[in-house]
Amino acid sequence: MNGLAIEFAGEWFRPSEEGAAFDIGREGDLAIDDNPYLHRRFLRIAHEDGIWWLSNVGSLISATVCDAGGGVQSWLPPGNRLPMVFPTTSIVFTAGPTTYEITAQLDNAPYHEIRSEDDDDSGATTIGAISFTKSQKQLIVALAEPMLRREGTGLSEIPSSASAARRLGWASTRFNRKLDNVCEKLDRIGVKGLRGGPGALATNRRARLVEYAVASRLVTQSDLPLLDEAESEKGATA
Repeated sequence: MNGLAIEFAGEWFRPSEEGAAFDIGREGDLAIDDNPYLHRRFLRIAHEDGIWWLSNVGSLISATVCDAGGGVQSWLPPGNRLPMVFPTTSIVFTAGPTTYEITAQLDNAPYHEIRSEDDDDSGATTIGAISFTKSQKQLIVALAEPMLRREGTGLSEIPSSASAARRLGWASTRFNRKLDNVCEKLDRIGVKGLRGGPGALATNRRARLVEYAVASRLVTQSDLPLLDEAESEKGATA
């Protein structure tokens, strides 16, 4: 059987392979936070038939689950489960205003991703068949900045649209228009949770965008200079 280790905020946990479930939430084997928006029991890890499974045992919150390179990404809604098969898996979720990231490391994992090292000097970022302009990428980085500046796993607050717009030196109307465009592009390639029905909250959309962008490595710490460039552009046009 393959050993599994869970890391959160620098602390490591090792779920048992003997059939006992490992619970993650406001309470449980990994008590993350006393955040009232977080379920008492949200995620459950268990070893069954030689495979580690990650189950969402909550009722409201979903999680974004990705391999370390961001090449394979899944959305885990309540009542569903996924096999944990990669050497390193990132688990990102949002409860209220706070976003959390947990890392799982699996010994002798059955699947390994092979990624190309192609360089792209075009100035655009491409996910699947979708390209993002520099300003769209700046928007994503502005929303994800607290998570990107955080060292390792842990928790962070998602900026409001108004705060992110000020960080970029943009008017709110410009920010919201570009946020719409980014969400529509990702929705077209199958990223769930970015477009809701009537009454869908913008806060949930921002949270889902940050979860996906960080877990899938759409943005990383190396993209933070884009915010400085936005500041420079603001000064040049002032």
